[in-house]
Amino acid sequence: MTPKTMTTATISPPNAQSAQHDTEGALKFITCGSVDDGKSTLIGRLLVDTKAVLQDHLAGVQRSGETDLALLTDGLSAEREQGITIDVAYRYFATENRKFIIGDAPGHEQYTRNMVTAASSADAAVVLVDASKLDWKNPALELLPQTRRHSLLTSLLRVRSIVFTVNKLDAVDNAELAFANISAALSKFATAADITVAAVVPISALKGWNVVDAKPGWALYSGPSLLQILESLPTTAAETEQPFAFPVQWVEKFSSSADTSQGRRVFWGRVATGSVSVGQQITILPSGQTATVAQVLDRARRPGSVDASQSAGIVLDREVDVSRGDWLLAVDTFTPSREIKATIAWLDDEPLIAGRAYWALHGHRWVKAKIKRVVHKLDINTLAELEATQLDPNAIGHVEISLQEPIAAVPYKLSRGMGSLVLVDTASHKTSGAVLIS
Repeated sequence: MTPKTMTTATISPPNAQSAQHDTEGALKFITCGSVDDGKSTLIGRLLVDTKAVLQDHLAGVQRSGETDLALLTDGLSAEREQGITIDVAYRYFATENRKFIIGDAPGHEQYTRNMVTAASSADAAVVLVDASKLDWKNPALELLPQTRRHSLLTSLLRVRSIVFTVNKLDAVDNAELAFANISAALSKFATAADITVAAVVPISALKGWNVVDAKPGWALYSGPSLLQILESLPTTAAETEQPFAFPVQWVEKFSSSADTSQGRRVFWGRVATGSVSVGQQITILPSGQTATVAQVLDRARRPGSVDASQSAGIVLDREVDVSRGDWLLAVDTFTPSREIKATIAWLDDEPLIAGRAYWALHGHRWVKAKIKRVVHKLDINTLAELEATQLDPNAIGHVEISLQEPIAAVPYKLSRGMGSLVLVDTASHKTSGAVLIS
């Protein structure tokens, strides 16, 4: 296991040119961590201090004459009544340098599935650590289990940048000592878990210290504020280096007089990997038929090639049987398989037991899946792989899965879209597990 580098002041991109290119787009990030660590308050502070909240909206989140920043994101009635975050709330704001999309993920264990959903498409994760909940005077302090779990999940889900923010340091007697000890614990955990961390920042979301404006010297930290760090983080690059793969989401039938498609059907979806252009040879999964791309339309129906992560409409040179859920793939580049080994984050209320069958969603294609074997479960405290016959709710482990039909799966480390499955309970239709193919 290779130790990863963590810094409390600076961010070191691979190279300046690529970092500049990657930071041009909007950054999609989530806040996560244990319950009541201040995630919703932090987002409220970002929105208020960047002038992204209207005065009448601020007036609507007053409690006893004080502004409750958490209410700016906790919109469900149950969230306001219980003072917790249940569903992922997305908010948008912009500075002079960048646009942002924030996902406020819940901290409760029972809502881990919502956090996983948000993290699966995020460019960055801000993991909050509540200093007041920890034995901050102890140099060998232990982090909270949910802090570890969310950090592991964001790393497993290939969230490109992870920032630890040590919150509520204004509520402890010695912010300097607390930040030093908590930073050391985070560094030790990140190294053991093989997690690359972009930065560690001391903040007070309630008072706004080091959130938008830096507070030099506080807690012996002289680095950039959280917002300055977020403005410099890279976005997740499109997977253009991989072979072409395209999950069909919708089949559009044109009349014979349609000029754009010569009367043929148009297959719409988002390119998962690679790129597609006219003249490209493709194979169709599961039928195995082959065809040639006759025309490619972008999301505005303009002809031209389309790269990964972009929506496209594809017209083939001949009529073939293609339906929603099928995949269009580059010829001779993928080997469909029915047997997969994977890491799984178990999200169901019932434990995962070998032998049970589920629906598995790959792209837009549903196939029956059976859990052949539970290989290991991960101890989130020691990071040891333990022998196991089942996975309890919110556990992370390794499994072997048998599928009723083959899929064109690749390792998750190579492709987020092609390397992931969602398991759904066949009876309750609840999301049961997030599968990362290894």
